[in-house]
Amino acid sequence: MTGDGLSGSDLFDGGDDLFGDGDDLSGGDVSRGGNSATGPAGTTGPTTPDSAEARAAEAEELAVEQALALVGSGSQAPGHDRTRATGPTPGRSGGQANGRAPRGQTPTGGAGAADEPGPSPYAGSSPYAGPSPYAGSSPYAGPSPYTDSAPDSPASAAAPGSPPTGQPASAPAPAPRSPVMDLPWERARAVAARAGRGGPRAVVRLALDRALGHVLAEPLGALTDLPPFDTSAMDGWAVAGPGPWTYDEGAGLLAGGRDARLPDGTAVRIATGARTPADTTAVIRSEHAHADAARRLLSTRRPLVTGQDIRPRGQECRTGDQLVPAGTVVTPAVLGLAAAAGYDALPAVPRPRVDVLVLGDELLASGLPHDGLIRDALGPMLAPWLRALGAEVSAPRRLGDDAEALRTALASSDADVIVTTGGTASGPVDHVHPVLAALGAELLVHGVAVRPGHPMLLARLSPDGPHLVGLPGNPLAAVSGLLTLAEPLLAGLAGRPAQDAYRALVHADVPGHPHDTRLVPVVHRAGRAGGRDHVAPLRYNGPAMLRGIAAADGLAVVPAGGVRSGTEVEILDLPWAPATPWTEGCFT
Repeated sequence: MTGDGLSGSDLFDGGDDLFGDGDDLSGGDVSRGGNSATGPAGTTGPTTPDSAEARAAEAEELAVEQALALVGSGSQAPGHDRTRATGPTPGRSGGQANGRAPRGQTPTGGAGAADEPGPSPYAGSSPYAGPSPYAGSSPYAGPSPYTDSAPDSPASAAAPGSPPTGQPASAPAPAPRSPVMDLPWERARAVAARAGRGGPRAVVRLALDRALGHVLAEPLGALTDLPPFDTSAMDGWAVAGPGPWTYDEGAGLLAGGRDARLPDGTAVRIATGARTPADTTAVIRSEHAHADAARRLLSTRRPLVTGQDIRPRGQECRTGDQLVPAGTVVTPAVLGLAAAAGYDALPAVPRPRVDVLVLGDELLASGLPHDGLIRDALGPMLAPWLRALGAEVSAPRRLGDDAEALRTALASSDADVIVTTGGTASGPVDHVHPVLAALGAELLVHGVAVRPGHPMLLARLSPDGPHLVGLPGNPLAAVSGLLTLAEPLLAGLAGRPAQDAYRALVHADVPGHPHDTRLVPVVHRAGRAGGRDHVAPLRYNGPAMLRGIAAADGLAVVPAGGVRSGTEVEILDLPWAPATPWTEGCFT
């Protein structure tokens, strides 16, 4: 048993098989949890390495630009078409550059004419493909946020004889297409952070007893000098002029008392924090003074220094000085400073309101698993985790695998962020993508190149509506989604500073995925005998497992291919780790 009560042979990574539960780390075909990449008409097959890698790199860049444009400045001003000067791409017909038409030009050739990024996940797989309450009302019937209406959207070039740019095409509009799947992990986090910072930020004034854990919307300037007047720094005697000094027995100055006069050659007892008389030369500490009660004379046992043990007015700050900047998390110390500086209420950014929707007919709210049913682990975990990230969270709602219930919940939510669990892949009861399509959502992140959790998504339901973070249903995969998308999104909405990135030595070899980033639960360890502090990877880190993350205080960001023992890796602190800012209600 190690010093923290964790068994070294049980919890720590000893090189055993860590990648079960669908996270195949072999160099062959990698499962995408139902979101496998398909070619035209949904077929799969080998690709030419050179052209495939080139197209993948280009498509990835385009997807990031499109997503950033969606969460940033929106569409470009007229006349500012963004183009790239590139040669023809091998394997493509015609003379297209980058396989897309200039913005404003309608692609021709029908659905599937362009070979990038491929069929939309909303086409054909939706339970609403037949008679549907959403038929005809979907924004995907006409212009779509996933077609070339977005900046730099991939599209096929116009065929000869097509209408000039800017004129309507006679052919039907092509089927809508989605952003390229599986953004790199770092870029997905950047898109989420920018989405959180994208809109105007509200400001509320909160009484001091309600401001704890919020973020200051404005700099905190001093409303008064601190201290507001000269005060005694010690219990003792206030004296005026050179000694010895006469004094009146029983007289004294207490904190909160009115201003008093102190003639030259006199002394008066004074308490710590009491206002010193205007003519005070110094304060003599009680232990340094000698009082002759018979003669009522006071002398000092040490040389007197003018101004000693007096806190002068404005020593800490002057009126108008900035005490703390905007974006500061209101801690108990900030509350104390604000009160001392004269504040009764603070300008704060409202906490983002979050709705949690738990999907899945197989989930039990209580009792032991039975008959193919399992306990819901995410409902109890998500609310306190999101509160620790600074959100105001409603009670989780369990919707099962009901597309209509999901659509109603999304359409009626007044939250700033909606977090769903499960249903983000393309299985027969995975309804998140089809419902988002029916509601006209903007898909900002469609899968992330990270294990576990690659089917995660980020969408915006309307230009001024809530964001949706779609988490995979496997518990550790959902944690990955929280830290990849929800944490930077909520930080931006709440005005919080982003988590400072730092690196630490990893004290073991950590295998990596051939292509994707891995997030691995770790625990910090102090160095022994002059050694450096480090992190140790924990076992039980499969997508469906929580045993490893329950013992962890962070996640190591492991690049594709893995790392050797002694390598520095980026660390994501968990919200309750000591390095993170203090917030109210982390576990309530």
